[in-house]
Amino acid sequence: MTRSPLRLLLAAGLCFLAGGAPAQEAPPGFSAAQRAEILGILRQALREDPTILRDALAGLEEADRRDRSAAQRAAIADNAEALFRDAADPSKGNARGDVTIVEFFDARCGYCKQMQPAMDALLRRDPNIRVVLKDLPILGPNSVLASRALLAAQRQGRYVPFYDALLALRTEPTEAVLRQQAERAGLDWARLRRDMDDAAIGARIERNLALAQRLGIEGTPALVIGNTLVPGAIELPALERLVAEARAGR
Repeated sequence: MTRSPLRLLLAAGLCFLAGGAPAQEAPPGFSAAQRAEILGILRQALREDPTILRDALAGLEEADRRDRSAAQRAAIADNAEALFRDAADPSKGNARGDVTIVEFFDARCGYCKQMQPAMDALLRRDPNIRVVLKDLPILGPNSVLASRALLAAQRQGRYVPFYDALLALRTEPTEAVLRQQAERAGLDWARLRRDMDDAAIGARIERNLALAQRLGIEGTPALVIGNTLVPGAIELPALERLVAEARAGR
């Protein structure tokens, strides 16, 4: 697993304390002798109480988490119009709901499929939620094909049933499979296939990809609930907790 910059910095510091790195110039405000004394105190403290290192690491990680969270909240606020108020976006649930969840998904994503039962249960249990659906095809050509088909289905007023069908799909969304699922969902395939190649649909996908990049989203699923960005699939209790926090304005 790749180490975080925080851990790499800590490892470098430990290496220096252990004498494994060449001496550096004294930092401003400290003489070389004072610096040596400080390092001696640190070494002695760590020998006598190794939990100092554990607590320091935990504190640094918590500060890092707070910084990331603050950056994510700022990015959500800066992009609120595109996230929550784009009239072109398809949605599920209550169009006038008091809480909006934005779901970035890939129709081929196994974790997106895994999370769908929890999302559906949330909408059944809480009739005051709106879910905005953002196609984010990042898993290859068939992902792009499926996203184009979904956005083309929106023009026939059948985005949500087609979305439900594709998220339940356990085979690759090839063109033949998309046609089969589209016809089962009551779509005009000939019209759908023409619309899939419309440049406007490609532009919508590009806007979603650019928005995800601005938010620092690196995979699917990714949820925005209130001012919180949630990477990865989560279970129903966590969804309900985050919705309650969003309602409370936290």
